[in-house]
Amino acid sequence: MTHHDLISEFNRVYYNNDQNTWRSTHWLGTPVQKFPTDLWIYQELIYELRPDLIIETGTLYGGSALFLATILGTMNHGRVISVDISDCPDAQNPRPRHPRLKYIKGSSTDDIVLLKLEEESANLGTVMVILDSDHSREHVLAEMTCLKDLVTSGSYMIVEDTNINGHPVFPDFGPGPMEAVRDFLANNDEFVVDTSMERLMLTANPSGYLRKK
Repeated sequence: MTHHDLISEFNRVYYNNDQNTWRSTHWLGTPVQKFPTDLWIYQELIYELRPDLIIETGTLYGGSALFLATILGTMNHGRVISVDISDCPDAQNPRPRHPRLKYIKGSSTDDIVLLKLEEESANLGTVMVILDSDHSREHVLAEMTCLKDLVTSGSYMIVEDTNINGHPVFPDFGPGPMEAVRDFLANNDEFVVDTSMERLMLTANPSGYLRKK
């Protein structure tokens, strides 16, 4: 078995044991549903880039938004805007609050939401985007196309869950984030895949860490 095969197999084992792994991952008591190795990479990027704004699409319980805001809070710099079409799925435990975190309800590709994000991003030095909403190829590609201009030079647009549809997990999903990334890069030369962000080997975002030139 090759090095790549070992990494792929562990990714499948980790992903498929979801009730004990990524579905049971929490940040300060709130579900995050991300690989801890990716969260570690996020905090390294935040420390290095010191983003003025992080735009997250796909809030769910709010755990990752809280994680990002907490890291920014320790640096006393930056804020997070998290966008979702729905309210928190757990009405008994509303989404967490943080002074550096703002929620927007609506679709990440809706004109009104995009206008708000453009206004929030105006004249900022560093803007990062993390995409984790509807994982269909069409929607992810639309998000990437709509939000690419908000990402500042040297910063990142991170497309999450590129590991689904057999890359290497959930082979029956159908065209998703990985396919959207490939389509996007075929027509956009502003971004490059930064494979150094995959150095911890376990990632839900292979080829999904896109650095803007």
